[in-house]
Amino acid sequence: MEASFSATRLTLLNRGIVYAIAQVRGGGELGRQWYEEPNGAKYLCKKNTFNDFVDVARHMIDTRKLTSPDKLSCEGRSAGGLLIGATINQAPELFKVAILGVPFVDVVCTMTDASIPLTTGEWEEWGNPNEEKFFQYMMEYSPMQTVQKGANYPSCLLTGGLHDSRVAFWEPAKFAASLRHLQGPDSGPVCLKMELSAGHFSASDRYKYLRELAFDYAFLLDQRGLA
Repeated sequence: MEASFSATRLTLLNRGIVYAIAQVRGGGELGRQWYEEPNGAKYLCKKNTFNDFVDVARHMIDTRKLTSPDKLSCEGRSAGGLLIGATINQAPELFKVAILGVPFVDVVCTMTDASIPLTTGEWEEWGNPNEEKFFQYMMEYSPMQTVQKGANYPSCLLTGGLHDSRVAFWEPAKFAASLRHLQGPDSGPVCLKMELSAGHFSASDRYKYLRELAFDYAFLLDQRGLA
């Protein structure tokens, strides 16, 4: 699968697209301190993740001169979809296209529901919103609660799976509806693609997986005028 994914990235590179991976706080790439409080991105420091991603985008635009807001796209999946949702709410003007795969975007609602399989275990990552301090902080970054009314958003593709037990199908659906309702008149299209036979990890069949990946990149190339 990695070889196939590398081939798709090569296809993008052949079309003149620069491919970058932002090492934002929340991972372990730069050691445990890149994840843990007080300087990482856990609990009440989670916003550092989104701030880092925005800073990387601005660095690529303003400092490195690699791109411009009318060309820059971003992509994230699952918790990475939360990253993209929070980022385009924070700085919608920086991006032309955003792809959010099975995105965890209704953070507060999901994390207060202990019947969802991963919720209680994930309190160790995000905090428990049934506690006031975590609730208020999550409300400040949860994509569903922070869409900017009247702001012009990038073109967005959101995908979900009907049988996803980790990020329920209504999360991307609700976020797509919220974007369509609140965004400004010069925003790009908001497209929702729901797989009716898939779960959180998309298609298990290699060729169906590649077709889905091709769909995502076709959307990106079309919105960038490179189709």
